[in-house]
Amino acid sequence: NGKLYMFGGFTQAQGEAGWTPVDNSWEYDPVADTWKALAPMPGKRGSAVVSEVGGKMYVIGGATTYANSKDTAIFGTGPAMVLTRNQVYDPATNTWGERSPMSVGRNHAYAGAVNGKIYVIGGRIGHAFVTVSSNSDIVEEYDPATDTWAGLKAKIPTPRSGGGWATYNGKIYVAGGEIATVQLVGAFRAVEAYDPATNTWTALPSMPMPRHGVAGAVIGNRFHLVSGQITSAAAGGGLDPKLSLYTGLHDAIDLPK
Repeated sequence: NGKLYMFGGFTQAQGEAGWTPVDNSWEYDPVADTWKALAPMPGKRGSAVVSEVGGKMYVIGGATTYANSKDTAIFGTGPAMVLTRNQVYDPATNTWGERSPMSVGRNHAYAGAVNGKIYVIGGRIGHAFVTVSSNSDIVEEYDPATDTWAGLKAKIPTPRSGGGWATYNGKIYVAGGEIATVQLVGAFRAVEAYDPATNTWTALPSMPMPRHGVAGAVIGNRFHLVSGQITSAAAGGGLDPKLSLYTGLHDAIDLPK
């Protein structure tokens, strides 16, 4: 209905290279250029995915601190709880509800809604920091109408996390992302499309530069990819953002109609 919504996220732990999860919910009205605080999420988490179906927002996955821990933030040297949690927000009543969780807890994933169903794609398992987690290639399908999860779908060809995505003409487009293993630390140029109707993946022309943390959106039939880091956050072997290279690049890819 012409509004933008934001749920949760992380703030930087004061004075340290850590992430503090929050439960904030916000509504932005572009016409009035105003923000309004909404009912907070039932639990703090960051790097979840959100998809809208039938006028309701489904917030899935993410990461947070352990409930029985004294930690208020997540650090690369400590534990993190990676969530399967699935919650729905109804803007008509400003209320939250619990829904069936997905099978694989993930954060920094990709997502999209097609024909009334939500697809959660890739992301990080094991932790929120790329330096101590693994990328997943798992794709799960959620049906809000029946509150059920289907069997696993075709795996994403390039397992990754922390990229951009958008939905257009019945397909979900994912771009960029990052990886950090013993053998490889870097960001991805890959752009791939998932077609739920055929349960298949297609490779598109890659971005000119690798990026993670890139923002994605479709306007018309063009997939816009803006900003991000051209290196992994693990560049330099650690968590200092000063060692990573940020960019203001804006690429656009024409999509098949």
